[in-house]
Amino acid sequence: MFKQKHPFYALLLAACCATSAVAQQVPEKSKIKVKRGKAEKTAPAPVAAPLPTRQPPIETDMAAEYGATITQDDLRRHLTILASDAYEGRETGEKGQKMAADYLAKEFAALDLTGPVKNSDNPFVQHFSMERSTWAEGATLKVAGQTYKWLADFYGMGSSPFQTEATVKPVFLGYGIEQDGYSDYAGKDVKGKDVIILLGEPTTTEGKALLSADGKATKWGTDFRAKAVKAAEKGVRSVFFVNPDPQSNFEKMAARMAPYLSRPSMRFLDSKDAGRSSFFVSAAVGYKLLGTTAAALSKYQATVAKAGKPVVAPFKPAAITIKAPKKKEEFTTENVMGFLEGSDKRDEVLVISAHYDHIGITNGEVNNGADDDGSGTVSVLELAQAFAKAKREGHGPRRSILFLTVTGEEKGLLGSEYYTDHPVLPLENTIADLNIDMVGRTDKEHEGKPDYVYVIGSDKLSSELHAINEEANKKYTNIDLDYKYNDPEDPNRFYYRSDHYNFAKHKIPVAFFFNGVHDDYHGAGDEVEKIEFGKMEKRARLVFHTAWELVNRDTRIVVDSNKP
Repeated sequence: MFKQKHPFYALLLAACCATSAVAQQVPEKSKIKVKRGKAEKTAPAPVAAPLPTRQPPIETDMAAEYGATITQDDLRRHLTILASDAYEGRETGEKGQKMAADYLAKEFAALDLTGPVKNSDNPFVQHFSMERSTWAEGATLKVAGQTYKWLADFYGMGSSPFQTEATVKPVFLGYGIEQDGYSDYAGKDVKGKDVIILLGEPTTTEGKALLSADGKATKWGTDFRAKAVKAAEKGVRSVFFVNPDPQSNFEKMAARMAPYLSRPSMRFLDSKDAGRSSFFVSAAVGYKLLGTTAAALSKYQATVAKAGKPVVAPFKPAAITIKAPKKKEEFTTENVMGFLEGSDKRDEVLVISAHYDHIGITNGEVNNGADDDGSGTVSVLELAQAFAKAKREGHGPRRSILFLTVTGEEKGLLGSEYYTDHPVLPLENTIADLNIDMVGRTDKEHEGKPDYVYVIGSDKLSSELHAINEEANKKYTNIDLDYKYNDPEDPNRFYYRSDHYNFAKHKIPVAFFFNGVHDDYHGAGDEVEKIEFGKMEKRARLVFHTAWELVNRDTRIVVDSNKP
């Protein structure tokens, strides 16, 4: 029991409680009067505890978080498998390529991507038919009553219109060049004809290229393919290339070319294009073809250089009797792809591509192609992993992404050509192609220098794509972006030599990521142990961050330029 207190104490207790309650409501500096008997005293008001300050939520950089899941270890794990001897160099249409296609399809499925290919036995695989051809025995060339031998005096590349022996009367076409202010084709109808073209280009007496502003060699002088392409555009049936240099060692060149010539060339089974046909002859055979001498040919070259334009040639080409048969067979090959659907802008699609084929086995050696293009292929797998993880965790892309690994690149960009001619997703909805081809090594120009990557084509169709890639690099990877090969006068013509080009032909913006060539390019030394995985990881992450911005920005990038 509690004793009842005196009424005075009860009143005092009540007053104190009331004071305590009011103190929490009045301003800090106010005072409360407390009556104690007859005396009146003032007491300071209690200080109210400050309310906690609400901090803004910390925003997570999702691009950085998921970009970090692209790791050297994962890249190495995939590449060690795909670039192993068991895959036999992944030659298009051969066992190793089929094994690689199966591996990629299973990896895409394991990432919970969708197989977008309809009417296929595997929705991750796009099958198509090809024709494979190889040079057969029995090739001969006869000029002015003399017979010449394959690989000793001449050889061919591409297709051949001479399955059986035929006699033709070729047309001399100078250097076979056509550009502003200079055309060997002017006034000449060469459709369906066979032509003789000199290798190289006109030069000054100092040896500088006549047709370039700075005297450096142009594509015409460094790459016969530029001339072969132009001839095909003009409807030429075949080209006989002559090296006008009497000191050139044709036999040595032919011996070096022999392994390449033994590899099959390919074309689409339903193609109406017969393909380009190019033959190369020694200087001695070339003089016979033109009915001239080394001295007379040199004089002609000097006359062209002095005139700065094509001049009438004094040569009267001899008739040629040639037989160059090819063996042909049909086969199927495959593009492999995985689809990640976007959210509110799902109908728009970004393509991230690489070719997974290589050159197979030559002279008994397996060419594993760890860099070309095993590095790009496994980079695509890692980007797919990163975006798939983001989607599983509620941060998927707004636009859709097609992860596309193509076959037949080494045979003429065939897989990407087939895809763009037979798209699984509408090309008009394709916002860009980011293509990765050789990103695992260092070329000679960058030895001992900071990390780098060549970027080709990013500004040719869309200035926004170029700016986005540069900003992504500045924010996340900070490597040197080298635009050397983006020059339209680049004699290597890399812009036209990888799979992005088939998208660019359809006016789809592209960016091509590349480390340049090295001594093991298309050789047996392109092995996993030579891959620089740290550099490869950074390059793959750069592609990821560019892709992240492309698929998540509010507006689709615009096509606002058409640079060569």
